[in-house]
Amino acid sequence: MTLLATLLTALVILIHVYIVVLEMVLWRSRGPRVFGITREFAQQSAALASNQGLYNGFLVLALVLGLALREPYATAFVFYGLGCVVVAGLWGGFTASRRILYVQALPAALALAAQWLAR
Repeated sequence: MTLLATLLTALVILIHVYIVVLEMVLWRSRGPRVFGITREFAQQSAALASNQGLYNGFLVLALVLGLALREPYATAFVFYGLGCVVVAGLWGGFTASRRILYVQALPAALALAAQWLAR
C-alpha cells in the first residue's frame, strides 16, 4: 500500500507541475485551448492565472516535501498538501468546471485515502 500511496501522490505532483507551468508560463498560448476561453480573456486574465499557478506551486512543494522528508514531518506535509488539493478541486469543480473534480479532486482523494491506509 505504501508504494501505491507514493505513486498516487507522485501523480498528483505531476498534474500540479503541469498546472503550474500552464498557468504561469503557457496561459496565453495553451490556456485558451485547455480551459475553453478566448485568447482575449487569456490575455486579460494572465496575471490572475499566474497568481493561481503560484499557489499550485506551493501545493507541489508541500507534496514533494512530504515524500522527501522523514517522519514526523512527512505525514504532515503529505496530508496537508493532498487535503488542500482535494478541497481546491471540489471548490473548482463546483464553481468553475466539473472537469476539475476528475482532474484534481479525484486523484488527490485517492492518494489521500492510500496514504491514510498506508500509515
